[in-house]
Amino acid sequence: MNHQPIGPSDARIAAQSHFRSLRLDTPFQARIDALAKTNDWYNWAGYRAPHSLWDEDLEYFAIRSQAALFDISPMTKYRIEGPDAETFLDRLTLRDVTRLKPGRVNYTAWCDDQGFVLDYGTLFRLSPTRFRLCSQERHLPWLLDSAIGFDVAVEEETETVAGLALQGPTSFAVLRDAGFAGIEKLKIFDLAEFPHDGVTITISRTGFTGDLGYELFVQTDKALSLWDRLMTAGELRGIRAIGYAALNRARLEAGLIVANADFVTAEHAIRADRLRMPDEIGLGFMVDLEKGHFNGRRAILHARAKKRLRHVLVGLQIEGNIPAEHAIVYHRKSQEVGLVSAAMWSPMAKRNIAIASLTRPFGETIVDDLWVEIYATRELQYQKLMKRAKIVARPFVRLDRRTANPPADF
Repeated sequence: MNHQPIGPSDARIAAQSHFRSLRLDTPFQARIDALAKTNDWYNWAGYRAPHSLWDEDLEYFAIRSQAALFDISPMTKYRIEGPDAETFLDRLTLRDVTRLKPGRVNYTAWCDDQGFVLDYGTLFRLSPTRFRLCSQERHLPWLLDSAIGFDVAVEEETETVAGLALQGPTSFAVLRDAGFAGIEKLKIFDLAEFPHDGVTITISRTGFTGDLGYELFVQTDKALSLWDRLMTAGELRGIRAIGYAALNRARLEAGLIVANADFVTAEHAIRADRLRMPDEIGLGFMVDLEKGHFNGRRAILHARAKKRLRHVLVGLQIEGNIPAEHAIVYHRKSQEVGLVSAAMWSPMAKRNIAIASLTRPFGETIVDDLWVEIYATRELQYQKLMKRAKIVARPFVRLDRRTANPPADF
């Protein structure tokens, strides 16, 4: 009799392997895998995304000195269209959607009925009745429930629309050299459609780096040809593919926040004191009280009137050059008043910067004598450092080329 070795079946091994590995590849994965030298991956919404590809520091400098290509395909994308699309989104989001003209993009946020932020992202108006909403988290059930009573269709297109961010001073030149005629006409937050490989793609002058940059959206079967077109055109302009670590440095210099990194979204918050209203995370400027009712309006107005806003998000400049990520913020070196969510030594600003959430009135009326507690490793031992922190305006780095019109030809 033949006896098989006792052990897990092939099917069971395959299933275990499946759960140990990230499940999804983006349409650009073949090109990214070919460039990956560090084997440094992370899970972005179930996709295998690069934290870095070749060198985290040099990838950052690619953004600031040449052209950097970053795969944004895992970003959640929704197509919202129909006769009531404008009315629906105006009811849903904080900003006045009626002021968003076709061919334009804006940053916006949306809240639950208690005024707590569910997420924030970009809203692209592709036509009078067609929009694309991009976000950090998935919200399809909530969007569908909210659409009841509106003549509107909502569909997730994350898996059918691939995206690329092309950022940096030579990004305009790369697109022009790639043959996208008229790209110089796009002003900041403009979008337009361009022909590519027999189809139409959308290019917007947007990005998450605070630099001159663009975002490109294409149907997935044309993704690789778009990648190759950009890389060929950008060879003499220093185009390089990058991972998230470099992008994260650039967004911090730009003073931009990330959901579930700098604040916890309402659907993910387990503890009640982690919930945040727009005014508590620097998004109060998005609240348009001149338009009609929108989700969370009454709660936001009530919190403002009764002075019940509990937190404030601030930019910090910290003495020294050791990043203070996740450091506790103190008043007079004794009272805990907040926490740093993101920090770095900025090569562009030449200073130690951070984003922190403070408990009011600290950061609002009490802004002096703030300190951060940093634990630095010195020869295999931690050394506790108390460094003075100063509240400063964001962005930490402001680049004129981001908004220059027409864009400069670097």
